[in-house]
Amino acid sequence: QEEAAERLGVSRQTISKWELGETLPDIRQAKRLSALYRLTLDELVTFDLDQRAAEELIDSIPEEKQKEIDWTKVWARKYPVLAAYPQEVDARPYAQTLEGLLDRLRRDHGYGAEDAFLVLKDILAQVWNQRKA
Repeated sequence: QEEAAERLGVSRQTISKWELGETLPDIRQAKRLSALYRLTLDELVTFDLDQRAAEELIDSIPEEKQKEIDWTKVWARKYPVLAAYPQEVDARPYAQTLEGLLDRLRRDHGYGAEDAFLVLKDILAQVWNQRKA
C-alpha cells in the first residue's frame, strides 16, 4: 500500500479505503492506477483480485512444467468427483462421442487438435452456465 500510495501521490490510508470499498478513486487517480498496474480502465473497473492472482499463478508456471502437472489430481482436491468417477463410469462411449465432436470442429473449422479441445471445453462451459441460470 505504501509503495502504491507513494507512486500515486496519495496516502496509504486512501489506498486502504479503496481496497476496502469505503471510497473510490476519482477518474485521474483511476487512470494512474490503471497505468501502475498495467490494466485498461475497463479492466480496472471490473478487476477481480482472485482472478488476477490465479492468472498470475498460472502464468508463473513454465509451459514445460504445466505439461507435467496432473491437473485432474489438482482439481480433484476441490472437486472429488474427478478422482472418483473413473471407478464408476465407463468413459469409452463418452470419449467416442467427444472424439467425433473434436473431429467435426477440426474438419468444419480447421482447428488444430488443441484448439478444437479448447473450443469444445468452452462450449461445455457455456452449456453448464446456461443450465445454472
